[in-house]
Amino acid sequence: MHFDNISWDEYFMSIAVLSSLRSKDPHTKVGACIVSPDHKVLSLGYNGMPIGIDDQVIPWASHADGKAFLDSKYPYVCHAELNAILNSNHDLHGATVYVTLFPCNECTKAIIQSGIKKIIFISDKYHDTDEEIAARRMLDMAHIEYEEYTGKLPIITFKENQ
Repeated sequence: MHFDNISWDEYFMSIAVLSSLRSKDPHTKVGACIVSPDHKVLSLGYNGMPIGIDDQVIPWASHADGKAFLDSKYPYVCHAELNAILNSNHDLHGATVYVTLFPCNECTKAIIQSGIKKIIFISDKYHDTDEEIAARRMLDMAHIEYEEYTGKLPIITFKENQ
């Protein structure tokens, strides 16, 4: 078998994308991969319900569904970045988080508090919302780098007898 070598960014963002596929959210699947400065995976996360909460009982409705706040996912779901931070048993100071969606203001607070120093994201579809504007303000004040991912996402197929 022969495979081309991928970059660290491609590798870690691919892990974040793969992690997002664990989410049961029918509207937005988000994955996160936190990595140390020496390229070690420290933690993974995806958006989902807190441990012990039956995700078949809690609604997955979004703003687009026109549901009231308590009848939507918003007061219940844990975002991918927060899950990755909470799932970690490591010191996250100086780490980078690869995430498929730019962090909201709440996740940004957790990112700042955890000591993560860089965010690499794929989508910024909520760029002009108040939550995202607040997130960028906090990141700028905390001197945390953030950049849009511009690499490719490899699709690997395995063929026998290569």
